[in-house]
Amino acid sequence: MMSYYQIPVSQIRRLGFALMLPAALLGTFTFPTHVQTATAQTSQTNSPLTISADVQEYNANTQVATARGNVQMLYPSRQIKATAAQAQFFSKERRIDLSGNVYILQEGVNSIRAEKVTYLIDEGRFVALPQSNRQVESTYMVNDSEVDN
Repeated sequence: MMSYYQIPVSQIRRLGFALMLPAALLGTFTFPTHVQTATAQTSQTNSPLTISADVQEYNANTQVATARGNVQMLYPSRQIKATAAQAQFFSKERRIDLSGNVYILQEGVNSIRAEKVTYLIDEGRFVALPQSNRQVESTYMVNDSEVDN
């Protein structure tokens, strides 16, 4: 028996399948015609975090969801939008690892570009790592009117 499930979109359409994350996550996988989407929600605040990608896999044993290809992450309650080549959602650790040309936009103005970014959900903290011999780039909007002269 395989330890994870990988279901092509064509089979899902044909069989009318729906894949659910464990009840502890209070979220669901949904599969539009061209992109797979996973939405996870915290049980206390019930705010959705949606990950869309070309392919998604969920390992029921480790409770890790992996999304690959044209990954887009939306977390509206924290005003976070991100793109990457791959994302892994570790539900037990409440952590998301984004990798491959990662771009994160928060509050519509602050951004991070890196090869790999870990987002620690409970801490609201990003840890970014560059590609070899490169740097991480962050842009923050600073309100100069708050500075006393």
